[in-house]
Amino acid sequence: MSDRFFTVGLITAWYSSNIGVLLLNKFLLSNYGFKYPIFLTLCHMLACSLLSYVAISWIKVVPMQSIKSRVQFLKISSLGFIFCLSVVGGNISLRYLAVSFNQAVGATTPFFTAVFAYLMTLKKEGWLTYVTLIPVVTGVVIASGGEPSFHVFGFIMCVGATAARALKSVLQGILLSSEGEKLNSMNLLMYMGPVAVAFLLPAALYMEEDVVGITIALARDDVSIVWYLVFNSALAYFVNLTNFLVTKHTSALTLQVKILSLFAILNLFVTNALSKTKLKCGTNACLFAYLMLPSRISSQCSLRSEKNLCEVVHVT
Repeated sequence: MSDRFFTVGLITAWYSSNIGVLLLNKFLLSNYGFKYPIFLTLCHMLACSLLSYVAISWIKVVPMQSIKSRVQFLKISSLGFIFCLSVVGGNISLRYLAVSFNQAVGATTPFFTAVFAYLMTLKKEGWLTYVTLIPVVTGVVIASGGEPSFHVFGFIMCVGATAARALKSVLQGILLSSEGEKLNSMNLLMYMGPVAVAFLLPAALYMEEDVVGITIALARDDVSIVWYLVFNSALAYFVNLTNFLVTKHTSALTLQVKILSLFAILNLFVTNALSKTKLKCGTNACLFAYLMLPSRISSQCSLRSEKNLCEVVHVT
């Protein structure tokens, strides 16, 4: 019984942290007026780097895995760069799109994964897999037409972030395929974090001019911005930690609950009369596709999880 309560609590913590980091990102980037998504992502990656090291080295959440060669380091750096692009794209999109629509677009990740897997490995899935992905894409197209806050640039950034997320997943399977190079998600995050910081720091200083000075000035006027950034960054890491623990204590299939629940919430709370019908039709199409995905896919996900190939969550 205690194990069951622990698992339920773990899933609740994971689900709550997912929602919390998304809403707080949206609040900072849109409502609060902190319009610096690259710097915000930099804060996330700094927190992930430091807290990953603490969790692995001190708390012993998972055994420390070391980088064994320069080639492996270059592979991890490549993954870190793509990971960085996906998170930045997701954060930029939150400046222009509603959180619910952002997540609906993110539901097309399996579609992009299937495309990249075929292009890069020539690996084909069963025809039923491709058929069930059609309603996912169709649903997003329909929902886009009914989204009152639709923004072209935000949509492009969101689709780009989703595609980058899928590309990283495929590349991770290719680049870290040998037994000696496999890393669990927590160690991979610990090593990708500093790589992402190395890319993001000059990008933030160049593209978001004087962002450090502006942040300091904001902190002098309103110290709450400091606590927002600290809490938001810690929460971004907590999403990855709880994702790993949920996969470890349940299965990779459990991670689909967030997507299915999100679609249900969209159906319950969409109230805009002009967009209600289209948005509900779109989300229902996505929901139908996820429910119809072949069971063998979830079996493959569980197998990957057992081999410590859990994905690093992209906190957007």
